[in-house]
Amino acid sequence: MSGMNRPSLLLHLLFFVLPNLSELAAGQDQYVYSGFTGADLTLDGVATITPDGLLELTNGTFRLKGHAFHPTPFQFGNTPNGSFAVSYLFAIYCVQSHICGHGLAFLVASSNNFSDTMPTQYLGLINDHNNGYAINRFFAVELDTNWNDEFKDIDNNHLGIDINSLDSINSSSAGYYDHNGNFQNMTLASYQVMQVWVEYDGDSKQIDVSLAPIHMAKPIKPLLSTTYNLSTVLTDMVYVGFSASTGSFISRQYVLGWSFGINMPAPAIDITKLPKLPSEGPKPRSKVLEIVLPIVTAAFVLVVGITVILLVRRRLRYAELRENWETEFEPHRFSYKDLFHATQGFKSKNLLGVGGFGRVYKGVLPRSKLEIAVKRISHDSKQGMKEFVAEVVSIGHLQHRNLVQLHGYCRRKAELLLVYEYMSNGSLDKYLYDQDNKPTLTWAQRYKIIKGIASGLLYLHQEWEKVVLHRDIKPSNVLLDDELNGRLGDFGLARLYDHETGPQTTHVVGTIGYLAPELARTNKATPLSDVFSFGMFALEVTCGRKPVEGNQLMLVEWVLDHWHRGFLTDAVDTKLQGAYDVDEACLALKLGLLSSHPLINLRPNTRQIMQYLNGDMAPPDLNPTHMSFNFISLMQNKVSIQRP
Repeated sequence: MSGMNRPSLLLHLLFFVLPNLSELAAGQDQYVYSGFTGADLTLDGVATITPDGLLELTNGTFRLKGHAFHPTPFQFGNTPNGSFAVSYLFAIYCVQSHICGHGLAFLVASSNNFSDTMPTQYLGLINDHNNGYAINRFFAVELDTNWNDEFKDIDNNHLGIDINSLDSINSSSAGYYDHNGNFQNMTLASYQVMQVWVEYDGDSKQIDVSLAPIHMAKPIKPLLSTTYNLSTVLTDMVYVGFSASTGSFISRQYVLGWSFGINMPAPAIDITKLPKLPSEGPKPRSKVLEIVLPIVTAAFVLVVGITVILLVRRRLRYAELRENWETEFEPHRFSYKDLFHATQGFKSKNLLGVGGFGRVYKGVLPRSKLEIAVKRISHDSKQGMKEFVAEVVSIGHLQHRNLVQLHGYCRRKAELLLVYEYMSNGSLDKYLYDQDNKPTLTWAQRYKIIKGIASGLLYLHQEWEKVVLHRDIKPSNVLLDDELNGRLGDFGLARLYDHETGPQTTHVVGTIGYLAPELARTNKATPLSDVFSFGMFALEVTCGRKPVEGNQLMLVEWVLDHWHRGFLTDAVDTKLQGAYDVDEACLALKLGLLSSHPLINLRPNTRQIMQYLNGDMAPPDLNPTHMSFNFISLMQNKVSIQRP
């Protein structure tokens, strides 16, 4: 071959080879899964690929999370325009679509390690203290099936665009816009297959999110559209995948198909190749047991009377009280049999504590293996049980880091059983007074507990959809989690009402020493009567003394006496041996005195208490003379005074 022909041959080779190399590179920046059989995904938590080829992110187990990522990262931050497009098909199963928890999210993140995140409302994306941190470095589209006030959710059936935070920068109720521009609602937890499209234009920085039923093309008008420069969040290589979590209700999240493209459209998913969803729902009760067994039992009575007696006794052992109105609360009702076995027959070795309103037992549910605490309280025949159960179920929807989760209830004969999440470190009063078995809490731990309970009260009084009055705030009802954070529990005496209506008159309940004096006159609990109890609680935690000791010593008067003599800090618990922050201790003591003032109009509300504790508001200018009061004379004279 002559030298003149070699350049021409080289040009011909480049002409044919370079286009093929371009196609190969493009192929590395897009992929499509029409089902996941044999897919090499990176999985963690409870996520798995089923034998049928479904990507199952959660398996129905309570309070767990699952993640699934494409195994290789993609270059995003340094690409020419940093655009991408994704499409996926999903389905969410819940026993009831309106009572579900919690959801799933598609995400693009700088890392595929989410081991330090939490389930429940955190969706496996963050934990309880890093929401909104720039170091999170993720973009997500959440499909949220549980309303949570902590993240300002709009409802329990919405899509949201999240940047490093679960406070969505844009969100909408689930649905789509038809060809006429009319909005059509959809239910995420309907267990119907739906398709989501997520598109990001790196030039215009526009993010579009669309949702539609499986056999419908992508709507012309997106459900969500916003502008955000993702290159400020995702600066280099990124991982693409999904995250999901469960809470206190059975739920399963599935992905059936998935496609992705960097700087190009997402490839089409072959819907004909998608795996089938499994049959879900409550297992049907055996008709044999419901119909045949009574007949067989009746015949057996005639033959073997003793056997019948044994069967009847066993049946009565688990007998429950059920009425027609309880049908709507069925998802929150536990069977007595499950609770009996969970606590090993309510054996004394599982007894956690005894209070004025019942005994509390530790248990482990036989099927889910969830650790629980079961409180047995007496039936109150003077109160409508339907209204009481309705309030219990409503309180079960409370979600706050400083409240113990109330899972549900059970009714049997003359007692009501309330089921709570289990707190491994027990109640706070054991740490204050049971020094033989518990270590002394440091001042930092005590102050954190006081702030935590104040935060929980603010949520109950002002931040939830209804006003919740706890009515029994005291150390024995404050439980400590694994990190010794204080969590307010025992909502057996709680009452709630709408923000617009105000509290109703009722009979006085609570614990002597923590009851606000106005309750004796009005029989009406209010948020400020809870504040009184909190004030006594703050003094007790700071001083290590009970509100009333013996027949004479009252904690409030004892603290005031120290203040009058100019030695306020001498009231701080001597077990701390002087190891405490003087400013914080003085604030806790003064705030405890102000909150437990017998004049209701002089007490701060819970939002003011949090502002004082967080340093967002200067503490009130108090002095011992201003704070002096006498409980007995004020009660006898019924003194009334307006806030200055």
